[in-house]
Amino acid sequence: MKRTVSTLRTVILATTLMTSVSACNTVSRLSEIGDGPELTQITNPTVMPEYRPVSLPMPAAKTVQENPNSLWRAGARAFFKDHRAKEVGDILTVSLALADSASLANTTTRARADTEDVDVTALLGYETKLAKNNLPEGFNPAVAGSFGNAHNTSGNGAITRSETVALTFAAVVTQVLPNGSLVILGRQEVMVNSEMRELQVTGVIRPGDIESDNTITHTQIAEMRVAYGGRGTLSNLQQPRWGTQLWDTLFPF
Repeated sequence: MKRTVSTLRTVILATTLMTSVSACNTVSRLSEIGDGPELTQITNPTVMPEYRPVSLPMPAAKTVQENPNSLWRAGARAFFKDHRAKEVGDILTVSLALADSASLANTTTRARADTEDVDVTALLGYETKLAKNNLPEGFNPAVAGSFGNAHNTSGNGAITRSETVALTFAAVVTQVLPNGSLVILGRQEVMVNSEMRELQVTGVIRPGDIESDNTITHTQIAEMRVAYGGRGTLSNLQQPRWGTQLWDTLFPF
């Protein structure tokens, strides 16, 4: 009974949450009628509610050696000024060229047959009298029990995936980790004919991997997270209505 009540509460809470989210989405779509999605304001990414500083395993801090009579400065990459990104707020160019494809196919077949027979060969001389002691007339001590079962399972699965994304955009250094690695965040919004395309990339890079022209490729970004999608008239038409999504989520069969 308690489990049923708990399940019912969970369903009601999920329904309420999805309804409120859908209502907000509906209000947002109503406000975009005739104008399309609006571009978001340029803001400091570190003050956004969903921003979380990156924390990774770091080596112990090292003591910087001073060289007062030397032209070489500790940590410098060259005698001349380095224009590559190295501090919070610096900008660098990220080249994103994803071309992933995968094809998986699985086939599973299983067959199993079991049989088991039980007989009473000796029971203190009573094995011949078992049939007379209120047991069925067809009882035979030589075959007291016989069990058999058979199982057959067959399954097929196939997955085909192909993704291609090629973009070049600018990212901002939002954090410098204790070991010198840089945390970057790049966002891009493009609106064409009331259809908004959004790109967001974040990750951790090494300053040494930045090219001399202040560019870096996505293969050199650790913990990379890429979000690429869109919203607008075309995207709304490609999604089922919120009522259908709610039904697919709550329908148990």
